[in-house]
Amino acid sequence: MASSEPYPSIRAMTDCDDRLLDADEPLAQLQMHCGGVVPGIVAVPELLEVVQQSRSKGVRIAREFHAFDGNETVSGFVSVSPLRGDGEDGCELLIEGWKQDSRAEIGAQELSNQLDMIDRLAADMTVRLDRDQRVLTASTDEPDLLACKEAMEAKPRTIWTDFVALIEEEYRQPLHWRLLDRALAKVGGSAREWRIRLMPLGGPRENPDGFELLLLADQPLNEIREQAAHSAGNTGMVGGMLSRVLRQPIGRIISNAETIRARLAGPLRTEYTNYAGDISSAGSHLLALLEDLADLEDVESNEFATRAETVDLTDVVQRASSILSGKSQAKRISVEIEAGENAKNSLGVAKAEFRRVLQILINVLGNAINYSPEGSIVTISVSGSSAKVDQVMVSVADQGGGLTAAQQARVFTKYERLGREGDGGTGLGLYISRRLARAMSGELSVESNPGEGAKFTLTLPAAD
Repeated sequence: MASSEPYPSIRAMTDCDDRLLDADEPLAQLQMHCGGVVPGIVAVPELLEVVQQSRSKGVRIAREFHAFDGNETVSGFVSVSPLRGDGEDGCELLIEGWKQDSRAEIGAQELSNQLDMIDRLAADMTVRLDRDQRVLTASTDEPDLLACKEAMEAKPRTIWTDFVALIEEEYRQPLHWRLLDRALAKVGGSAREWRIRLMPLGGPRENPDGFELLLLADQPLNEIREQAAHSAGNTGMVGGMLSRVLRQPIGRIISNAETIRARLAGPLRTEYTNYAGDISSAGSHLLALLEDLADLEDVESNEFATRAETVDLTDVVQRASSILSGKSQAKRISVEIEAGENAKNSLGVAKAEFRRVLQILINVLGNAINYSPEGSIVTISVSGSSAKVDQVMVSVADQGGGLTAAQQARVFTKYERLGREGDGGTGLGLYISRRLARAMSGELSVESNPGEGAKFTLTLPAAD
């Protein structure tokens, strides 16, 4: 879709505290879409930066700006002038060439999904909240967060800010979730400083059905030996130490590189955004390698075990498909989800560990997308086992080149690449996935013929 025609000149006024006092309709709408109000602090990051610089220096500043209103990319050229030379009376804004471009919508949403996924991978604590930001469930394995988790479990339906100390004094509930997203906090029992991520779940983003709260550390635990002691006897360098230490800084490198690549931090020459893209790609590869090596140590450990939870396979399938939607859209691959003929008997509910089932499906679905031709279809089906009524299955079928009998015999072997060198993979994904499936009393298998695609099937015990 082509860009919309530019608006005529747009004017606005701020006060000496950088609050937007008055603005023409397009800017007022953008202010609210970014979580702000009128009057209120300028909520568009690039505009706020220009306003602050102009006011503090007492000079006129003109600059290109970009923003994302949740649906479209907004761009224009803003001129900010202090009303007095000392900036004590605020500033006047004049925006020319205002454009709203829906062509970048998918790209911006894909970027947002990538950054969210990176934060989910790097998070040390995950908390589910209801629409009023009250705690429903909490999950963490970090020793310095266990006291916080226990406090949340002891007082469910309590607003989450009662369990952490927000560092900025102006944070007081009730607040719009956008104003709390990325806030800094201290947690009782932890010497670390934490970054908060609030991700809306279900419903419109301005009024979601609930939230996913993530706690991300700005530094790893100082005592590496203590971390290793809490890794259930795992003394391997990657699983017990190295992965924990490197996961956070690599995640921040990727996040910052993606912010630069998308020009969210300001205008930048194309060659530098390309460099940022290379940095992000290399960081993602390194992070994936660390995760694979850590998982390898886990599944090969004698102490490794999975939790027995009730897992809705349809829900897991939808989550995996959503996480990989950017990758499938880039290749114009349609991911279709369907219910198998025996789903009524099993209701598609397994007895397994949710996180591990999601990990398996992301790996298998990601492979199907990677090795399928553009414009093809990947089909995911959830069903009960026709052989055993106490089993449920998820199958992922692609329209790729398929596998020979010899390749099928090797596909689950450790470090097996099947001749696909140079694509950044480690050859560990399917090996780890099968080990995880068997640890949950299940199985991961493949059916294929050359030229007819491949179908990978995850079989798990049905929930009681």
